[in-house]
Amino acid sequence: MPNKILILDDDEDILYFCSVVFENLDFEVASSPHSNNIIEQVEKASPDIILIDNWIPGLGGVKATQALKATLHLKEIPVILFSANSNLPALAEEAGADNYLKKPFDLDELESLALSLLKI
Repeated sequence: MPNKILILDDDEDILYFCSVVFENLDFEVASSPHSNNIIEQVEKASPDIILIDNWIPGLGGVKATQALKATLHLKEIPVILFSANSNLPALAEEAGADNYLKKPFDLDELESLALSLLKI
């Protein structure tokens, strides 16, 4: 059974490139351009890992991650917060994210980080 990833970003180019990276790793990819109804989105996608932009429309990355980490049956799903913010480490800590990735990022770095969080 393939691993599943949910990618939340409103930038179509980033969604495309991230999707290609994970499809090439035989992941099932779900994506969304917003963080509205984040709990429902995650329940529907049933991902093994989540990649979320800090500036995603809706709740935003920090509040969406906090909501996920406060939900008992979803809190163990690894979340990577990604952004161009200079204070990204502090934002990721505030959110309760499992890790973070600064934009612009190298696709190999993204792949490596995700696989390490999944212990693959």
